Amino acid sequence: MKNQLLMLSLAMACSGIYAQKAELKAAEKAIKKQDFNGAITSISAAEKLIDNADDKYKSKFYFLKGQAYAAKQDYKTAGASFNKLIKFEEKTGKDRYSSKAAPVLNKIIQDVSNKAIKLYNGGKDYKTAAENFYLTYQLSPKDTSFVYNAAVAATQAKDYDKALEYYNELKSNGYSGVETKYVATNVASGKVESFQNKSQRDLMVKSKQYIKPETQVSESKKATIVKNIALILKEQGKNEEAIAAMSEARKSNPKDLNLILNEAQLYIEMKRMDKFGELMKEAVSIDPNNPTLYYNLGVVNYNQGRVEDAKKHYEKAIELKPDYADAYMNLAVVILDKDKAIVEEMNKNLSNFKKYDELALKQKEVYKEAIPFLEKADKLNRSVDTVKTLMNLYEVLEMSDKAKEYRDAYKAMR
Repeated sequence: MKNQLLMLSLAMACSGIYAQKAELKAAEKAIKKQDFNGAITSISAAEKLIDNADDKYKSKFYFLKGQAYAAKQDYKTAGASFNKLIKFEEKTGKDRYSSKAAPVLNKIIQDVSNKAIKLYNGGKDYKTAAENFYLTYQLSPKDTSFVYNAAVAATQAKDYDKALEYYNELKSNGYSGVETKYVATNVASGKVESFQNKSQRDLMVKSKQYIKPETQVSESKKATIVKNIALILKEQGKNEEAIAAMSEARKSNPKDLNLILNEAQLYIEMKRMDKFGELMKEAVSIDPNNPTLYYNLGVVNYNQGRVEDAKKHYEKAIELKPDYADAYMNLAVVILDKDKAIVEEMNKNLSNFKKYDELALKQKEVYKEAIPFLEKADKLNRSVDTVKTLMNLYEVLEMSDKAKEYRDAYKAMR
């Protein structure tokens, strides 16, 4: 009886092997005839038996499956099959089909990637761009940056659930986005060019065709990923979750200035300027020579009515960065803030000529105080606002030549 069972098992095994070979042979013939639907039918039949197949049949199965689905432009299935083939043959140490599959897989990856980039740059279909960026990653799992691209595109498409899914995947995988580039300057063109690796760069420098070798390391995207997760949650109305996401990130690195600034930006989005101000103070304690931080503190204090504090912060920003156009402009705005109270008093004393004239003189002194900062802002970064304001102030001060100078400039800008 035992012998009969053994013979039966062998017969079934032989039958299975024969069926596998027959289906794979049929699939191969169908592919040659470009009958890809027929090939997929045969492959599907063979798939049920492939787990117990010999290594050579498994390799052939993965290769034929990849070919058939690639021809049908089902790149996800094709890529998965080719990747399984390559991984399987790396494990067995026998290259039967990997060398044939690799160029086909690389072509698929390139096509899908190019499609994603074209869709994204076209700006018309961010959703499909995101899908293709993520598919590129699935086809080439080592290229994690495509998940980041997918997240950005999904956000542009306002597909926030997908964007969150992608960002959280990056976060859980510890993706930093830090890239190292090996560059040197081409002697003939004077242009900085990038090389695949350090050895190649150094070789070209040694040939005297390139000079000034440099290694450029990009900034980490970890803080940006956390910020984007929080902003998406905020966009979905999940403010508490957004704050929690940012707070969680800061626990691991409380002195990370980028994370502090990102959390501060979140509070701006929520119009919670008190919390924004607290974080700006914290940021200043970490980076006391950063002019932008003092500028932001100036904005917060001015918006909260602390005009003198705002003035001090703008002055500090200018001390640290003498060409800070926006700080000069806002400092002028702070000085001109005195004008509100003066104008109110003038309106109350329209019939009291003596008092009115005193207030008018006081108003002119305020304008004279503000003008140097406005002129500096205008010189550093001319805009319609700087020119128009200076024109109006000089007209009130009855300085006709200066008023005409800015009036002409204003007309030319309109």
